[in-house]
Amino acid sequence: MFNRRTVLGSAALAGLPLALPRLAQAQRRKDTLVLAMALEPSPGLDPTGGAASSIAEVTLYSVYETLTKIHQDGSVKPLLAESWEVSPDLTTYTFRLRKGVKFHNGEPFNAHAVKFSFDRAGGEGSTNKDRRTFASITTRVIDDHTVVLLTKEIDPDFPFLLGQATAIIVEPKSAPTNATQPVGTGPFRLENWARGVSVTLVRWDGYRNAAGIPLRRATFRFIPDPAAQAAALLAGDVDVFARVTPRSVPQFKDNPRFQLLVGASRAKTILAMNNKRKPLDDVRVRRAIAAAIDRKAVIQGAAEGYGVPIGSHYVPGALGYVDTTGINPYDPAKATALLKEAGVTGLDLTITLPPTPYARQGGEVIAAMLSRVGIRAKLQNVEWAQWLSGVYGNRNYDMTIISHVEPFDLGNFAKPDYYWNYQSPKFDDLYDRIRKTQKPADRARLLGEAQRLVAQDCVHAFLYQPQWVTVANRNVKGLWKDMPIFVNDLSALSWA
Repeated sequence: MFNRRTVLGSAALAGLPLALPRLAQAQRRKDTLVLAMALEPSPGLDPTGGAASSIAEVTLYSVYETLTKIHQDGSVKPLLAESWEVSPDLTTYTFRLRKGVKFHNGEPFNAHAVKFSFDRAGGEGSTNKDRRTFASITTRVIDDHTVVLLTKEIDPDFPFLLGQATAIIVEPKSAPTNATQPVGTGPFRLENWARGVSVTLVRWDGYRNAAGIPLRRATFRFIPDPAAQAAALLAGDVDVFARVTPRSVPQFKDNPRFQLLVGASRAKTILAMNNKRKPLDDVRVRRAIAAAIDRKAVIQGAAEGYGVPIGSHYVPGALGYVDTTGINPYDPAKATALLKEAGVTGLDLTITLPPTPYARQGGEVIAAMLSRVGIRAKLQNVEWAQWLSGVYGNRNYDMTIISHVEPFDLGNFAKPDYYWNYQSPKFDDLYDRIRKTQKPADRARLLGEAQRLVAQDCVHAFLYQPQWVTVANRNVKGLWKDMPIFVNDLSALSWA
């Protein structure tokens, strides 16, 4: 090994006058970063224990790792797995695992940890939002570094699924306390969680490539208010704000201190409806609500124009996408006629709104539109934890505005206990055929049928595909522009 004295001495002997300034510059390079988010992780820091995407934004690929890793272009590459092989019928995956990897508590990562993680995710009592998927997987340990996954459902996107936050590999002894004391194999570990304020992660020296991680510390601050978001960026208190409120964007466009990244997403912003609550159990009422809403005006009012209209729970660019915006188009006269046909007059409904600005702003726009067709929409603002427990957990709501950010989540419409209470034997049968179809062309055709069915049943008023905007200090490098999943890949971030 060489020390600083050796480096300086060698430089002087070699007659390299620029060595000293370069070394000083390297020593001055920042190794801490402050990122901001609108929502705090809830209910904890274990993404297998809650549906909130904010958990993964803090922990995925930083604290916890997965067998595969999703990159910003949507490609899937090895992470904890060095490689994998798949059988011709797409039901058997053999993973060769990375050797010499340890968890933060010193325990070894191996095939037994993979089996524990997936059995736990799909087992009785699991709170994993993808429990159904993991319940269909049988995990077999071949040796410490080889594991075989047998799937009952054919899914060409299976490697992608294994790179999402619900598929993290956890250390068995730490699993019960991961919500407050997360233990993973990632390059960062938890230093501090100031509830309601921030989470601080520090580089873990035991990581297999710790020397290659530029950041020493990363702090996530939670700032839901749009004005406060902009103020924190302008003051230099925050270095990066991924998915900033679009209303804040104009003041950063021509500011040379900042970089502005506008990227695509796989998210779907919807006015979700409780399909079992009267009169929303009547498809004519749901169609009336959808017909009363001008999607383009919602995009302007809630997202400052950063969005693309959608007519079903699917987005342009995904396999098998079809344009369904014409199935329930904006038509206030039709909305009025449908309500009359359904025998509904003087309808009062509540729209429950989480604290995200797109929901609060969108709620005001949509309530005004509904009032024009005789629907009185009361806006009920709730905190994120209340939304998760009341709307998502207990299904106690009429309507709500929310962005579903999972890339491949049409399967939620086949879940009988999902929060929107939609049940359709026809959709269940169709989705079962999708899961068993191997050929991409056939699968795409069936996915198109599924999109049309969901639109025709008007399960929700489907609004738009968001375009996410990141505002950051111009000297931060390695930020994602496009976001197939919600994640902040800290290992790739550095200062220029």
